[in-house]
Amino acid sequence: MKFILGKKIEMTQIWQGENVVAVTKVQAGPCRIVQIKNSEKDGYEAIQVGFGKRHEKNINKPQRGHFKGLDNFQHIKEFRTEPGELKRGDMIDVGTFAPGDNIQVTAVNKGKGFQGVVRKYGFKGSKKTHGNKDQLRMPGSIGATGPAHVFKGTRMGGRMGGEQTTIKNLKIAAVDIDDNTILISGAIPGARNSLVLVSGEGELVVKSEKLKVESNNNKESGDEEKNKIVETQNIASEIVETQNIASEKAETPKEVEKEVVEAKEKVDEKKKEEKK
Repeated sequence: MKFILGKKIEMTQIWQGENVVAVTKVQAGPCRIVQIKNSEKDGYEAIQVGFGKRHEKNINKPQRGHFKGLDNFQHIKEFRTEPGELKRGDMIDVGTFAPGDNIQVTAVNKGKGFQGVVRKYGFKGSKKTHGNKDQLRMPGSIGATGPAHVFKGTRMGGRMGGEQTTIKNLKIAAVDIDDNTILISGAIPGARNSLVLVSGEGELVVKSEKLKVESNNNKESGDEEKNKIVETQNIASEIVETQNIASEKAETPKEVEKEVVEAKEKVDEKKKEEKK
């Protein structure tokens, strides 16, 4: 099974031979494998995939630890798979799909707010004539008075949309590896910029990448910079102390200046001796 996370961009049209085909453009990947779950530890086999980016300040510390060595992902989803040779940090891109692949797309469809039974369930409604008044789009009777309650599952007006929907038997019309986009024939659920889960039958192709680890050179350079900062702070404190001592001993401003200059010369001599 191969899969990828993406973002719905828009619908457009492309030419396939002499026919114009309506397609949906999806920005898919690149995704990184965040965690590999197994039946021994987690009770089931699955792969956790991360997609998108967000600011580090908007991520809590437990998630930062979970993303250690990877990017700051905006979305995380799991796909059930069989045990394989995948590793944490492997990258999934659109190259795992090809034109003509049969796929299924899962997304949250558009929310339509509170709707009546005519739009929500396709009720016919009442007649317009023969004494009917203000009942054209009404639901009608909801049951007998004997039970004295409304049965569960009775179709009535209510909130419509905003639910996870899966559409199967879709086909990929084109794949653009350079732009990380997939063109899917037909319409898919969800609004623009909404998260889309694309999956299909076939072998998952991944690219192995090294995790982000601080090199020893960077650590050494950081230690050197810290040591330099500490040395400058110590030198500054010595100069301040010498100035205070000179001001206490000296009586006139000229004597103060002389002693300050002498103190600076002593500090410079100490520096030269330390370098040697």
